[in-house]
Amino acid sequence: MTTMSATALSHEAPAAALTNLFAHVRGLSLALVEPLSDADATVQSMDDASPAKWHLAHTSWFFETFVLRDHVAGYQPFDPDFHFLFNSYYEAEGARHARPHRGLLTRPSLDHIRAYRAHIDAAMLEAMPTLSNDALALVELGLNHEQQHQELLLTDILHLFAQNPLFPAIWPAAPMPAVEPRPVEWIEGPVGQVEIGHGGDHFAFDCEGPRHAVLLTPYALASRPVTNGEWAAFIADGGYAQSRHWLADGWAWVQANGIDAPLYWRKDEDGHWQQFGLDGLRSVDPAAPVCHISLYEADAYAAWAGARLPTEAEWEAIATSHDPLGGNQLDCAGPVRPRADAADALFGNVWQWTGSAYRPYPGFKPAEGAVGEYNGKFMSGQFVLRGSSCATPRGSVRPSYRNFFYPHQRWQFTGLRLARDL
Repeated sequence: MTTMSATALSHEAPAAALTNLFAHVRGLSLALVEPLSDADATVQSMDDASPAKWHLAHTSWFFETFVLRDHVAGYQPFDPDFHFLFNSYYEAEGARHARPHRGLLTRPSLDHIRAYRAHIDAAMLEAMPTLSNDALALVELGLNHEQQHQELLLTDILHLFAQNPLFPAIWPAAPMPAVEPRPVEWIEGPVGQVEIGHGGDHFAFDCEGPRHAVLLTPYALASRPVTNGEWAAFIADGGYAQSRHWLADGWAWVQANGIDAPLYWRKDEDGHWQQFGLDGLRSVDPAAPVCHISLYEADAYAAWAGARLPTEAEWEAIATSHDPLGGNQLDCAGPVRPRADAADALFGNVWQWTGSAYRPYPGFKPAEGAVGEYNGKFMSGQFVLRGSSCATPRGSVRPSYRNFFYPHQRWQFTGLRLARDL
């Protein structure tokens, strides 16, 4: 499949380029849910996750609300009730269905949501040649927003299917080449005054800027993420049983929830580790990057290994010389997993926890209007992850991209890359 990059477009993006990208992004979302039944697409496995059906509808709601309603004269909504059902957290757009109850929406059906998407797609494609530059900028934002939801679709489907004791596979297993992990080397990063943050005309989310100076002291990043085999050694050494490695909140979380391994790991009858994925249960590949770990676990492992988590400034200072299109990322619908044969790339495979709190950069100001609620209001209590994962649509990230989650969350494709002071 041809890879199309939203980052190659600017806020003055020509309508023709956006039209091509629109068709690509919207088509991939439908392909990701193709194997699902209506029941599969309706159930919500936890409050942090959303049903696949809701993801499909909400990403259409975005275009209907912020582009068609506000910029296309005479547009009539597909269903007025959808504005309430599929708003996520936009206070400026009024009341919404409670997030923990999204899985109770047995109606509308999956097919009805597909019809909603088709209606929105037709209206958008008809309107695109006549939209203003401001409206085209919203289209570009909406496409990047939908690419984020494509990753959430996969992580939420995975979490749902992991609750089934039959461990059903969504897609057939893909072959994974057997490779040995390379020894860790240490990549020294720039020091002194360094600029980070988005700059230029290409698309970026508001939280990626403004570009600003930071001061870095000598440090180095590991040449690859921590592997499953290295994590198994941490477990065998009592990593989850010794409080000395853990932050106080992390140790309380381990104790309260009985955590003893990454999410989706289980032992078979012979005591060997297996990992559930979108292609079912497979033996843990010791050379592949460890995945589905929390910030607490990542920090504890780093302490156990005599290292630390990088800051996001350190990570970005090194990432500017690496290709964000590289590595193991999402190109088409299928059973994504971290791969050992792509572990040396800085991007792809797993999101990498940093030790940096998700807070605004100096001079940050949210965008005007409802879309200004997209990132800024979540800058409390979360930590930044950098890079991308095997479930991230290729072309949707850049070195300045800031992902963020709460420190206990681990249902995303999250791993770690060690850092150390020099």
